[in-house]
Amino acid sequence: MSDTVARGADWRAALADRGYGAGWALVRTVPPPLADRLFTLGADLAFERRGRGVRQLARNLRRVVPDAGPAELARLVRTAMRSYARYWREAFQLPAVDHAAVRRTFDRGIENPSALDEAMSAGRGVVVALPHSGNWDMAGLWAAHRYGGLTTVVERLRPESVYERFVAYRESLGFEILPADGGRRTMMTMLERLRAGGLVCLVADRDLSSGGVPVDFFGERTRMPAGPAWLAARTGATLLPATTWFTPSGWGLRFARPVAAAGGAAGVAGATQAVADAFAEEIGRHPEDWHMLQPLWLSDLRARGRRAEPGDARVAPRTGRETVKEPRP
Repeated sequence: MSDTVARGADWRAALADRGYGAGWALVRTVPPPLADRLFTLGADLAFERRGRGVRQLARNLRRVVPDAGPAELARLVRTAMRSYARYWREAFQLPAVDHAAVRRTFDRGIENPSALDEAMSAGRGVVVALPHSGNWDMAGLWAAHRYGGLTTVVERLRPESVYERFVAYRESLGFEILPADGGRRTMMTMLERLRAGGLVCLVADRDLSSGGVPVDFFGERTRMPAGPAWLAARTGATLLPATTWFTPSGWGLRFARPVAAAGGAAGVAGATQAVADAFAEEIGRHPEDWHMLQPLWLSDLRARGRRAEPGDARVAPRTGRETVKEPRP
C-alpha cells in the first residue's frame, strides 16, 4: 500500500511540474490579449464552481466589506478571482516581457516612492512588509533594479521541482531567495543583509507557523508573522508596510508610514499590530486585489480543525542565555 501511495504522490508531483512548465511556455507564446482572456475565463469558471478557495475568499472579503449585500459580495469575489488570475498570468509572462517597460509603468503607479528612498538612504536597512495583494513580484522587480537587489523568503512548494522553478524565476528578477523552512540560517542571512544596509521584503499577512503574533484585523483576532518587526527591532532597520494593487494599465504601490519597532515581546507585538493596521487600511481601499484564499482568522482556523490558539509571544532567537523562540519570517 505504501508503494502505491508513493507512486501516486510521484505521479501528482510530476503532473504539477509539467503543468507549471507548460504554463510558463504557453503564456509566453500566445498574444497577451488572448492570454488575458484565457486566464479571465479560468477565473470565472473557478468562481462558478465555488470550490473551497473561492468560498474561503468570500468569507475573508466579508470581513473587509461587512456592509456588502450578497450580490455585491459575489461581484467582489468574482473580481478578486480575476485579479488572482491576472497575478498568475503576469508571473508566467514576466520572464519574457520587457523589464525596463515594466519598471517605467510601475514608476507611474507609485504614489510616494520617496518613502523607500529616504529609508534606504539612512543606511540601516529596510524591512518592507506586504500583504498578498496585487503583484508583489512586479513591485520586487522595480525595487531590485532601483536598489541593486533585495532579499525575500518564500514558502517551499511541493514538488521540489516546482519550488526550484519559482526560485529560478525570482532570482532572474534580482531577488535573493531564502526558504521559509530554512530556520536559523534564513534568519541570520536576513540580519546580515539588513546590517549591511540592504532591502528585505516579506509577505506578512498570514502566519505559516504556530508562533505568530496575535493581532486584531478587520475587527477579528488572527496571527501575523513576528519576523518583520523582530528583524527591524534587532537591527535598527526601518519597518515599512507597503501594498500593491492592479490598475487597468499597470500597478499601484503605496508605502505606509514607517512603524517603530522596539525590542522585547511587547515592542514586537505592538509593531506587528501597527503593520496589520496599515494592511487593513490599504486592503480596504483595494479589496478586489487581496488574494487571500486560505483561512486567516482564528475562528476560521478552528472551524477547519487547525490549532488556532495564539502562539508564544516570545520572538527573539536563542542567543547566549536567552531562552526565547526564533520567529518565522
